Parts: sequence; structure tokens; C-alpha cells
Amino acid sequence: MLDLRTFEGDAMRFVDLSQVWRRLVASAIALLMSLAFVFDGIPESAALAEAWPRSQPLAAVGTALPLETAKSSESFVAKAVEQVGPAVVRIDTERTVTRQGGPDLFMEDPFFRQFFGDEFFYQSPREERLRGQGSGFIVDAGGVVLTNAHVVDKADRVTVTLKDGRVFEGTVQGADEVTDLAVVKIAGQSLPVVPLGDSDAVKVGDWAIAVGNPLGLDNTVTLGIVSTLKRSSAKVGIPGKRIDFIQTDAAINPGNSGGPLLNGQGEVIGINTAIRADAMGIGFAIPINKAKEIEQRLARGEKIAHPYLGVQMTTLTPELARQNNTDPNSPFTVPEVEGAVVIRVLPKTPAEKAGVRRGDVITEIDGVAVKDAEQLQKIVDDSKVGQMLKVKVQRNGQTQQLTVKTATLENAA
Repeated sequence: MLDLRTFEGDAMRFVDLSQVWRRLVASAIALLMSLAFVFDGIPESAALAEAWPRSQPLAAVGTALPLETAKSSESFVAKAVEQVGPAVVRIDTERTVTRQGGPDLFMEDPFFRQFFGDEFFYQSPREERLRGQGSGFIVDAGGVVLTNAHVVDKADRVTVTLKDGRVFEGTVQGADEVTDLAVVKIAGQSLPVVPLGDSDAVKVGDWAIAVGNPLGLDNTVTLGIVSTLKRSSAKVGIPGKRIDFIQTDAAINPGNSGGPLLNGQGEVIGINTAIRADAMGIGFAIPINKAKEIEQRLARGEKIAHPYLGVQMTTLTPELARQNNTDPNSPFTVPEVEGAVVIRVLPKTPAEKAGVRRGDVITEIDGVAVKDAEQLQKIVDDSKVGQMLKVKVQRNGQTQQLTVKTATLENAA
């Protein structure tokens, strides 16, 4: 599960600051602990193998051709799938976990314990073999597969199956949990590849075609539209990630994770990643341009550095501040301004070292006025590790200027 300690700026909105400070804190923790959010695969991850040589960039490898104009009698969806389908793969994973045996309730009876002793009281640890499944797609004819990091997380074994039935052992070359992207290498030559589109050119209302292996049903295709763009991970309930998702109503189900989301021309515009378990027709995909930024680095086994401050925060507005300040159970008052209120400062983080405190309202960072927690998170994401950020806070009715030196986000899971 996601670890609160590794992320600052879990940009949630106050639902009702007035009702109780406890709800503020509970909402921050609840987003990390539960959420009606489902990743469509079972995590696994193998140790990184030796880096394999690459000579061509992600966006220009392979033999895929642009989709030709379809005849009026031919479905554009069928044409797109015909072009991309051979390069969409099923990823099966296995990992071994050791479970510590718990107490035998039968043996908790003192009558039996006096005969059998305490050594009988606990069951022995046992190993279990867990299997998971997801999707992926080939972006290099030499055997480079893109998928989600959570699909291959902690996997001892990764098997990649092509549409034509060929099966390959896969090696996880690199994975980044913060962006939920991973690169798997298979030993193939002249493999089919997908054409990559430009996710920055996508518009709301564009066609969206999801291809993958939901619930083990290989080569399943669903059709929808792009519902919205730049849906932040915090807003959709994954505050531990650093992604602005493409939202779609194309049906995405468990097992679709890592598969491609296509536009009407059969180009990959996103990587299917998650769905809302408490709703229908709400799925999310990582924009393909995000994968283009880091794919080659992951393929070389490099670790992707993400800057962070080390706070949990939520958006503050004047109205929410007034509601909070009239609540007798609120632990402190906050100024009636726009910004991001700090719920918690995580220990041994840049924010703690800089003197940021619980209850501070961050109103400006590097000269940019902060309107909400999401905006603040974006500014930090766009900064560099080790960069000095000037942070203006409101504290006890006074304005203070702090300098925070960003550090590398660790242990993102």
C-alpha cells in the first residue's frame, strides 16, 4: 500500500473544516489507507537484471505505421485494434510471501497449554505463492514492454505472452512507483510494436479505446471517450502518486493495468492504470508522454528522483477557515486566506528541518501565490532535488518566510 511518510502534499479538499479537525486528519489518512480505488493488476517485482543495450528512443522504434483512413463500412475501432493488437501482451507474475503463523485459538485454553506447552501455541511460518496478472505493450521490436509498476511489483517471475501465443520470460529492467511505470525486457527480435501518439494533443470528447486482458480474458477491447484531462492523483484518490491522469469511460477492469489506451487513429495515448471501485465508467490512464520522459532511464535500471517537502496538507479557503475557527473542537485557528494548510509535518524531512509547523498555511512558494494544495504539489513536482524553495506561511496571525531545500522522495510504495 502507499506510505504516507513518503509523500507531501496529499492534496485533498476539505469537505467541512468546521465539523471537526478530526475529520481533516481522518480524511488525509483515509485516502492513503483505503479508498475505493482499484489497481488493475497484482503487484510483483523482480530484481533488476543487467542493463541491455538500446540505441533508439522510445517514440521512434519499430515498424508500426499510422492508421489508414478506414472505409466507410469498416469500424475505426476494428482497424485500430488490428494494428495494435499483436503488440499488446499479457503479463503473468509470481512471487513468494512468508506469512507468520498466528496463535491457535484451540491452544489458548489454559487446560491444553499445561499439557502441550507454549511451543504449540503458535503455528509455524508458511510460504505462499501468489500469482498476479496484468497487461502491457511492446514499444521496441527488440523486446521492450511498457506496463505499470504495480503489475510487476516484487515479482520473482514475470512471463509475457503475445497474442500469437508466443511466451517469453521477462526481466524487470526498472520501475518507478511514484509514476507507476515499469519497463520489462523480453528476448525477442522483430516483434510487433505499437505506434505512440501525443497525449498533449488529446482533447476531451476524443475516442478512447482500451485494450488488455481483464480478468484473464485476453485481447479484450472496450470503447469510450476521454472524459477529462489532467485529473490529479490526489483528486482521484491516490495521493501517493505524482500523475495527472487521462480519465475515460471506456470500461477498464482488473487485469487491464498496463495495457494501452488508444485514440481513434490507433495510437497509444495512455497506459490504463486504475478504476474507481465505487463507480462505473470511471477509469484512469497515465499519459503516454509521461512514459516517454522516463522510459529509457528505467530501461537502464536508473532510479527516478522525485523532489518532496515532507508535509501532509489540504486546501484552505476563507470560508473553510471561518468554519474551522468557529469549531470549539478545532486544535487551532487558521487565517481566513487561500492556500494549503499543513496537517502534519513528517519527521526527518526537508519541511521539518526548515521549521514548517502543523497548522501553517502556505500562501506562496517561490513568488507564486498558492491557491490550493494541488497547485503547491505541482510546483514541488516541477522543482529539482536539492533546490531551495522560498515558502511564505501564515502562522499565528503573522507572515513568515522559510527556505526549504527539497530532497529525494524515497520508498514510494
